[in-house]
Amino acid sequence: MLEETNDNLPQADGNYDRETAPSVQTDPADDSVVNNVVAVGEDGDVLKKKSAQDAIDDSNAEESEDETLKERHTLPMKDYGTFSLEQLVDALKELVVTDTVMSIKEHVDEIKKAFTVEFNHLIEEKKEEFNAENTDSNEEFEYHSPLKSKFDEAYSVYKTKLNAHFKSLQTNLKGNLEDRLAIVEELKNLINPQENIKDTLKHFNELRERWKNAGPIPKDKYNHVWNNFHFHVENFYDYLHLDREARDLDFKHNLDQKQKIIARVEELTQEADVNKAFRELQDLHRMWKEDIGPVSKDHRDEIWNQFSELTKKIHDKREVLFENLKELEVENLIKKKEVIVKLDQLAIEKVNTHSQWLAQIDKVEALRSDFFAIGKVPTEVNEATWAGFKSAVRKFNSLKNSFYKEIKKDQTDNLNKKMALVEKAKALRESTDYSSSTPVMKKIQDEWKQIGHVPRKYSDKIWKEFKEACNHYFDNLKEHKSEENSEEVESFDKKKAYLETLRSFEMTGDHKIDLDAIKMHIENWKQLGKVPFSRRHIEGKFNKILDALFEKLSLSKKETDMLRFTNRIDSLSENNDTRKLDNEKIFLMRKIDEVQNEIFQLENNIQFFTNTKNAKKENSIVLEVRKNIAIHKEGLAVLKDKLHQLRELDQ
Repeated sequence: MLEETNDNLPQADGNYDRETAPSVQTDPADDSVVNNVVAVGEDGDVLKKKSAQDAIDDSNAEESEDETLKERHTLPMKDYGTFSLEQLVDALKELVVTDTVMSIKEHVDEIKKAFTVEFNHLIEEKKEEFNAENTDSNEEFEYHSPLKSKFDEAYSVYKTKLNAHFKSLQTNLKGNLEDRLAIVEELKNLINPQENIKDTLKHFNELRERWKNAGPIPKDKYNHVWNNFHFHVENFYDYLHLDREARDLDFKHNLDQKQKIIARVEELTQEADVNKAFRELQDLHRMWKEDIGPVSKDHRDEIWNQFSELTKKIHDKREVLFENLKELEVENLIKKKEVIVKLDQLAIEKVNTHSQWLAQIDKVEALRSDFFAIGKVPTEVNEATWAGFKSAVRKFNSLKNSFYKEIKKDQTDNLNKKMALVEKAKALRESTDYSSSTPVMKKIQDEWKQIGHVPRKYSDKIWKEFKEACNHYFDNLKEHKSEENSEEVESFDKKKAYLETLRSFEMTGDHKIDLDAIKMHIENWKQLGKVPFSRRHIEGKFNKILDALFEKLSLSKKETDMLRFTNRIDSLSENNDTRKLDNEKIFLMRKIDEVQNEIFQLENNIQFFTNTKNAKKENSIVLEVRKNIAIHKEGLAVLKDKLHQLRELDQ
């Protein structure tokens, strides 16, 4: 195929030689005379100096190659860097169901980038946790994430669609390019003075219609092929002896259409959404270039200058927008650096307890969320900023892991202690000696609570074993108590009936006979057995009756006191109330100390009075003191007898 070049174009003063390849000044839409502006890439970076028209032509060439790209503007870009892994997977799955695969390419690329960053961070954390908990160098780190599998599955669907799309597109582009070059070649050879003008016009219109329906071509060929076509269309209009009336009518129609486009572009200069205005401007340039033919030379420069000036206004506004985005990215960079500084500070701040480390970890997670929520930074510092963030997090994790490595030895010791308690609990789980085993089991449970953390991979297992052993023992104890309760209820009923018998007991007046009878009642009462805990009030009623009987006996105070004490201690002993027995023992020991101290003080007082010159006059006082000493010594003897009785009970 012959590709038309501009080598044979004459000067732009309109002079031409029909014997040479004809040429005219082309539509300024192909010129690069529009004021240069800065073209900005998708990420906001300055790429190179470009004219407004060049920027639009490049974008239109790309979208002309693949029309599905036009739909990307209908999908607003989201800040995927702030999404969680779950949200990124859901967003990808939602996008890949569309058939217009190229329209979502930029979104998928951003999602993949965000997912890779987030997932790599997760892997680093899991690996550091693994290294902290496992000292066995032979055990390799492995981590499987269902989210990663879901992401890979959705991304694979996207890649399959993308590859199929590219394969189909490349095949079509090549064929369409050949068709368009053939149309240009036919158009170039259309000038034939020997042919009937009506037939020529008919052929010309057929070529234009074929051009419209020829389909997309490679974007790197788009502007060159279109310029060739446009050149020969203008050449056909301006330099052949055509039907002037038909030509002028077509010129007028084209002028009217282009003026409408200019009017719309003027409205777009007031549009608040600059990106929206620029996208519509691209479409208007495409219509100007592809759908509308040339206008007369009298209006050609003027109308193009109007169009290009308005184009520059919108393009300048877009440039300002990108500059503002660059400023925002610089502000984001400052904020992210502040986050990194805070992370660096946490990475050197040592704490000494697990709870404090949990608080530090929460702070790091909050800063990490802040970092990702801040937004983009200038591309040229993006890698360095990310590296600084990862370094700060890594240093924090290293400090954290060193702490947990230090306490791992303690956790191993705790594990050994708890395993020993598990063995004790298992040894007692089948015991039926409940009176001795129950306190031991309770002590084991208390000791378990006092022991600290164990390595996480063992905690559930040993807790399950310990819990099962304890539950088994106490379930047996509960069942045993249920059996005992029926006997205790029966004992209560017997004691209740015995109280009625005891209330009718009459004293004979013979001290020995009455004392023996009371002792017999006490012994009978003991033989009736224990009563339920909730009904132990019956013991108090029995003691009141005994107190009344003791009052009627001519017993000494000591004998009465000892009988009552013995009866009460026996009752506590029968009910296995070790707590009250221990309390009684402690009370007696304290009371003995108090009485001994009191006796010592009184004896010192006597020495004071007997050593004075007026000791005879103070004799009544001395006698009173001696009397008190005797009373205290008598009470002390009773207390000692009681304590002796309790100690014999222990033995």
